[in-house]
Amino acid sequence: MKTVAIIQARAGSHRLPGKVLMDVAGKTMLDRVVDRVRLCDAVDQVVVATTTKPGDDAVAQHCVDQNIDFVRGSEDDVLSRYVFAADRFAADNVVRITSDCPLIDPEIVDSVVEVLLSAKNSDEEGYDYACNFYPHRLYPRGLDAEALTVETLRKLDQQAVLKRHREHVTLMVYENPSQFKMASVLNRLDHSHLRWTVDTAEDMELVRTVYRYFNESGQARFGYSDVMKALSMNWHWCNINRTVNQKAA
Repeated sequence: MKTVAIIQARAGSHRLPGKVLMDVAGKTMLDRVVDRVRLCDAVDQVVVATTTKPGDDAVAQHCVDQNIDFVRGSEDDVLSRYVFAADRFAADNVVRITSDCPLIDPEIVDSVVEVLLSAKNSDEEGYDYACNFYPHRLYPRGLDAEALTVETLRKLDQQAVLKRHREHVTLMVYENPSQFKMASVLNRLDHSHLRWTVDTAEDMELVRTVYRYFNESGQARFGYSDVMKALSMNWHWCNINRTVNQKAA
């Protein structure tokens, strides 16, 4: 059974154009995400799904240069990009990650995948979908991970008609929870007020600050709990992007 993590990435961004290839402590943000997802024990392969727009030629070329598996597809129909990637790389299960999450934690991703697969390894009926932000967001924004079976992905592709359901791959799942068997991985504490995703220059400044701190301390591998400890000693970091508003789906 093969689990493929698909990272959706494109150069276009209204608030921070070209952010996926911007530098974060010596590597592009996309590389940071790929590197961290590759550390997941529950993921067999990591694939970038970008678009066929000329503006994303640089993203595709970067993947070639860095030996990152990738596919190209529709800019707006992101769901079709995921189906293409899942079929291209023979996925049985898919993990959805976005390229604006350079602090994604491999252990949290693993826990989401393990929950999805747990019932498959028992006599119980399997889950269709698992995530760590529904029905309640408790982790900081930017640690989001979703896992779903390829059958569920195909069901979404067959049934999704609305533009928002094609653009936001799994939105149809949590808008119609009665149609899917869902599982959740929830944090013990509520840190949902923290913003670790990158959508603006302020967000990027925060992420660069975090990476610089760990680089200077010689800690190459760090996760959610490590960042929280660093924040406990540097709470002024939170002011960097405190006023940034999250875009609605």
